[in-house]
Amino acid sequence: VRGIFEVDEITMLACPDVMRAYQEQILNLDQVHGIIELMISMCEGSASGDIPNPPNRMVVLDAPPDAVKPQQVVEWLNRFNRRSMFAALYYPWIKVPNPRDRGNPILVPPCGHVMGVWARTDETRGVYKAPANEVPRGVIGLGYDTNFREQELLNPLGINCIRNFPNRGIRIWGARTLVEPDKTEWRYISVRRLISYIEKSLELGTQWVVFEPNDQDLWARVTRTVSNFLERIWREGALFGASPAQAFYVKCDEELNPPETRILGRLYIEVGVCPVRPAEFVVFRISQWNGIEDSE
Repeated sequence: VRGIFEVDEITMLACPDVMRAYQEQILNLDQVHGIIELMISMCEGSASGDIPNPPNRMVVLDAPPDAVKPQQVVEWLNRFNRRSMFAALYYPWIKVPNPRDRGNPILVPPCGHVMGVWARTDETRGVYKAPANEVPRGVIGLGYDTNFREQELLNPLGINCIRNFPNRGIRIWGARTLVEPDKTEWRYISVRRLISYIEKSLELGTQWVVFEPNDQDLWARVTRTVSNFLERIWREGALFGASPAQAFYVKCDEELNPPETRILGRLYIEVGVCPVRPAEFVVFRISQWNGIEDSE
């Protein structure tokens, strides 16, 4: 697994063979948890420098094959007892055509198809669009048909359901990370991936700054560069606000870069953004009206 993290371009990680190995009794559940823990920890980044920092990856996880019903998935997640804004969990397993026997579909972990939906959404809309209410292509059935009440149990825990809807087909019906439930700012996959995208883009887009004279002229040029990038993604719909001033701010001045930091050869840039969040719940207010206005 560690070899994957030598490739900077990787932004999505999954390992469906982990659950397959557990299904075939090649690995036990504790070993599976150890591998998942390694993947999550490496996606979170490391201050030691062994792993890219800031982190720019998320891992897509599968429920175990023996966690068929919703309550079993909840029990497994409680036993695993690991939360992270850099992980997303999907349930249930999905049915796909069997390449060896077309008459008998097989159940496979959903992470591969989910990553395909993530990539397709990135290309057609952008990382700021939640990869949900989307059709995973090639899926012909589900290992378990989750209903609305069961989703109400799973969704607050960060378990993203794949559901079959009448007349709409099979759709991914969840867009949450596995972050702790009280950390609402990192609840959604699209928000976490957007911030990672911005961080990585700014890191790469400001490489020209290195070894430039650290003065007011440089601070102004850096501010313009970063502001132009953020305004572009605001116009694309990634940031919330009626104007750029409401959507983000960029600060690079003498207050952030006093003489003691300039002596150390450092340049500090402060950036704040307001990401858009998915409309997870649509609330309709319905009332009856007789069409007659009351008048005094």
